[in-house]
Amino acid sequence: MNPDASSPTPEVRLDKWLWAVRLFKTRSQAADACRLQRVKFAGQEVKASRVVRMGDIYEVQLEELTRTVQVKGLLERRVAGKLVEQYTVDLTPVEILQEARDRRESLRLSPPIAPEFRPSKKAREMLRQIYQSSED
Repeated sequence: MNPDASSPTPEVRLDKWLWAVRLFKTRSQAADACRLQRVKFAGQEVKASRVVRMGDIYEVQLEELTRTVQVKGLLERRVAGKLVEQYTVDLTPVEILQEARDRRESLRLSPPIAPEFRPSKKAREMLRQIYQSSED
């Protein structure tokens, strides 16, 4: 007997689906996002074990970007990036995506300012003396 014959629609866990459609690099990252309340369904936080259904709309917080995706197809195995659009509909507003791209680009063009090297012991002592004399 075919085990799939008893259930026409396969049940897929939310963390598995989020990983399979490439919203997260690993399944454990998807599960952690659910645990940390970064995945919502109808405004409510959801568990990683939630069963995904066709038409569900999820809000997923990814760093500074909140993506809104609708389930278009169920799958348990990770698919190629080109095939993702067969299983999801991205409902994220274009303005939000553009803001995230702009932020990423500005960070790329202006890296954080950091010293090129650590001061030597002698240089640190000189700096300490300068700061102490300015406090007096």
